[in-house]
Amino acid sequence: MYKIITKKPLNETVCQMEIEAPLVAAKARPGQFIILRVDEDGERIPLTVAGTDREKGTVKIIFQIVGATTKKLEHKNEGEYLQDFVGPLGRPTRTEGIKKVCIVGGGVGCAIAMPVAEEFHRLGADVTSIIGFRNRDILILEDEFRECSDRLIVMTDDGSYGREGNVTVPLKEMLENGETFDEIITIGPLIMMKFVTLTAKQFNIPVTVSMNPIMIDGTGMCGCCRLTLDREGERVTKFACVDGPDFDGYEVDFDEAMSRNRMYTDFERHAYEETCNLFAKEVE
Repeated sequence: MYKIITKKPLNETVCQMEIEAPLVAAKARPGQFIILRVDEDGERIPLTVAGTDREKGTVKIIFQIVGATTKKLEHKNEGEYLQDFVGPLGRPTRTEGIKKVCIVGGGVGCAIAMPVAEEFHRLGADVTSIIGFRNRDILILEDEFRECSDRLIVMTDDGSYGREGNVTVPLKEMLENGETFDEIITIGPLIMMKFVTLTAKQFNIPVTVSMNPIMIDGTGMCGCCRLTLDREGERVTKFACVDGPDFDGYEVDFDEAMSRNRMYTDFERHAYEETCNLFAKEVE
């Protein structure tokens, strides 16, 4: 059992928790993830490690309340316990040889991007961060990004905060003005990562994308997290849980990945509604 040490809402649908898991905290690195179960009968869900405190033995997770399990997780309080908390899983984000990096995060994907930006800052790299949200109300982690970025650009689709537009707007401006980066690392919705990759490709800047497909066991056995890559004209299958979650953006078949992610939308919506109804009856 894994104790919830702190719980903090970041906006109406995103929550941050600190979980007591000393063995995971001792080994986890930016870019890796954990798989948890809320209770004994719960499903397994992957969540990226959003930070660690090795002295306290805690791991920070940030999640959006979009399905049945995240709804159950959000109802847990400080001092209560999670059934399972397994990790770290996946490969850490590559940092070697990167002196100037652009981190592009979108929505709750900023929870994954933030520890990556922090790690590059710790290593002395020049860090430009671009974070984007639909509007000001769902903005998260601005202060954290500001602390670890040499330059921070905040974008909102409706212009309610920062600059109006999506994250590719300032990225394209910088590249068109002759600025270059050793690497662009983008984390967020698949459609956002696709267009960040297409923008960078015009200027031949390497792009790393963090993939978060449907996942069950985290060991590559279930096959749910498979991705198709195009490597020099050859179609290659990889698994996000063991080969990733980071991949070369130029190689990823984003259209196939988006199609696969939509496969269980109706099932997930039904499970979420059932869970909401269950909590409503408990309140009554």
